[in-house]
Amino acid sequence: MATAFILNACSNDDGASPVNGTGKLNLEFDNVYAGSNLILGTQPNSTSESEVLKIDQLKYIVSNIRLNKADGTVFTYPKSQSYFIVDETDVASQLLRLENIPAGDYVSVSFGIGVDEQQWELGADGQGDFLALAQAEDLLWSWSAGYKFLAFEGNFTSPTVMSPTVFMVHTGKTGTDYNYTSVTLPLTNAALVRPTITPQIHVFADASKIIDGANKVVLSDNNSGGTGAMIMGGANLALITQNLSQMFSVNHVHND
Repeated sequence: MATAFILNACSNDDGASPVNGTGKLNLEFDNVYAGSNLILGTQPNSTSESEVLKIDQLKYIVSNIRLNKADGTVFTYPKSQSYFIVDETDVASQLLRLENIPAGDYVSVSFGIGVDEQQWELGADGQGDFLALAQAEDLLWSWSAGYKFLAFEGNFTSPTVMSPTVFMVHTGKTGTDYNYTSVTLPLTNAALVRPTITPQIHVFADASKIIDGANKVVLSDNNSGGTGAMIMGGANLALITQNLSQMFSVNHVHND
């Protein structure tokens, strides 16, 4: 009888015990340039168009985070808490700490870059504390003009621009184009959210893709009057927005 009990217990222990409760998850953004750690101010970064960039600033808004299971179940992080600013100069900003997530095994993560149009249409009073944060971080042109979704700045040289020349790339609402984009990233292994386990998803954000992704944007061609390449609207902004959707990848997942 004892042997039968043990065998029966083993046959019922298939490792698929119910997963209950809630837990936490960390989403880490690690800014790189073409596979190398991004260093502001001094690091020369080459493009496929023979331009060399020294980047002084990289900031972007991450929003509308969703965690997806293999069975299609989606957990949408509460919208009122789902707007973050990632700043290369602020290490603390690069780790998004998410709480009260239903326990489960998540296989991909989705998020937006920028503030979605639905949120912006709520007006200044509907933005909560994020409006003041965006203003403090200089990620708001003005309320009527809207948010800057990404700020990518520095100086560059090229075969035709020999002296270091300033560049600024700001994405956001321009005319009839809203330029918000979103991405879904498969995880390298499932993020096991448990009351006792807080996974950390390590995301690489490759700054080289901003102007040197599938769409090539040449700063020299935008150096108006020799005063700098200021890309804040026009056809190039739509191309850069398309590039942003390819900027992110998951490097690894810790389940600790």
